[in-house]
Amino acid sequence: MSELSPIPPSKDASDLNSLSISIARISEKISLIEDAVKNLNQNRAHLEGKIDDAQKRVQRILSRLPDQSDGRQLNLLGEVATPNNPEDDNEPTTH
Repeated sequence: MSELSPIPPSKDASDLNSLSISIARISEKISLIEDAVKNLNQNRAHLEGKIDDAQKRVQRILSRLPDQSDGRQLNLLGEVATPNNPEDDNEPTTH
């Protein structure tokens, strides 16, 4: 003999209300997680762009490097470099 005790209607309504509140809370958390994932994806795309730009700059600098056999002074920035002659020392000649 198995006897089933019926659930009182007032308890059933409170269970549904509690369940509804839990579903709303979980839905809000899922929405926050979706926003966070979207933000992370945007940040990742932005950082990937910065990495690509940096790699291009490095390649441009590397392409400007002289051969190892070249003894000239290296000017990576493309600025006019004044020759640094240690014999000169910016002193006037007395010849």
